[in-house]
Amino acid sequence: MPRRRYIFDNPDRFIAGTVGEPGSRVFFLQARDGTRIVSVALEKVQVAALADRLGDLLDELDHRGIEGAEEHEGSVGDTGAMDEPVNEAFRVGTLSLGWDTTDRLVLLEARELTGEDEESEDEAGLDEDDDEEGPDLLRIRVTPAYARDFIARALRVLAAGRPPCPLCGQPLDPQGHLCPRRNGHLLN
Repeated sequence: MPRRRYIFDNPDRFIAGTVGEPGSRVFFLQARDGTRIVSVALEKVQVAALADRLGDLLDELDHRGIEGAEEHEGSVGDTGAMDEPVNEAFRVGTLSLGWDTTDRLVLLEARELTGEDEESEDEAGLDEDDDEEGPDLLRIRVTPAYARDFIARALRVLAAGRPPCPLCGQPLDPQGHLCPRRNGHLLN
């Protein structure tokens, strides 16, 4: 099947969001430009790593004096629900970040999870974007200020999950959990 490419330059909306109840949520990156909506599924740890690394990139840009990369006090980002329909275009395997020096935009790429993802890059080689074969690709380019708003929302989405156990740090289910710090006894 030919590769699908979803390219968004300064989309109307780019967010991290979830579908489902805490404990069984599915995480998504979603981009919308006009009526075109693309949602890709990924793991919670990928959202956390993306927010963390994106923050590091923006901090470095701010350190170098790039306008718009500085932190905004009290920024909450986008607070709306994900756009409907939420149809998974693909599941993300690889995330990449970069900085477009010409257009002064943050670049994010999400590539489809494939069976070849377990190979090292040296063995698999890097996919050329012009190849008709290869993993599906979502490419987003946004301003540094918009990227800060993305981070604010992503952190809020991550924090909206199950609260951690005060003893062991594992997520608490509504009915409690078998805590290893209590020798397997139920903690409510």
